[in-house]
Amino acid sequence: MLLPDGDIWIFGYGSLMWRPGFPHLDFQPALLRGYHRSLCIYSVEYRGTFECPGLVLGLDLGGSCKGRALRVERSQAEGVLEYLHEREMKHRVYRPKWLPVKIPAGTVQAYCFTVDRNHKRYTGALADEAALKLIHQGHGKGGACLDYLQSTVRHLDKLGIPDGPLHRIVRLAEDT
Repeated sequence: MLLPDGDIWIFGYGSLMWRPGFPHLDFQPALLRGYHRSLCIYSVEYRGTFECPGLVLGLDLGGSCKGRALRVERSQAEGVLEYLHEREMKHRVYRPKWLPVKIPAGTVQAYCFTVDRNHKRYTGALADEAALKLIHQGHGKGGACLDYLQSTVRHLDKLGIPDGPLHRIVRLAEDT
């Protein structure tokens, strides 16, 4: 894989913000245009199983997404990308891409895990009832789907990042 010169940036929009799992030098507010945070992936390992899938986040086409850009020292870039591929690419539901992300100091190219809309685990837009069923039933080796979503919402709140659709579905899940 051809890497940009210097340190690299990773865009976090879900669990990479609150559980990156890799060393980083900096953690900056970031805006990615052209993609939005979406509950659009059947989870069959970390937050569900093949028999009883859960629902996790992906970067889907359209809109924009506020998250965090994590700067990784160049000497650790290959190891971090290898770790991320083991973590995020096991089922190949994402398409990793270098995309422009706006941070306070300007624009950087960041490594982003966008959803593959042609993958069999891509859910597309789900009705609330279908999403809630997956959220409540989902439990995998990473824990309960609802815990993952609550952790993400708490972290978004802590960082001052509004996400109305995600907050709404988590409230619905907590109330049912």
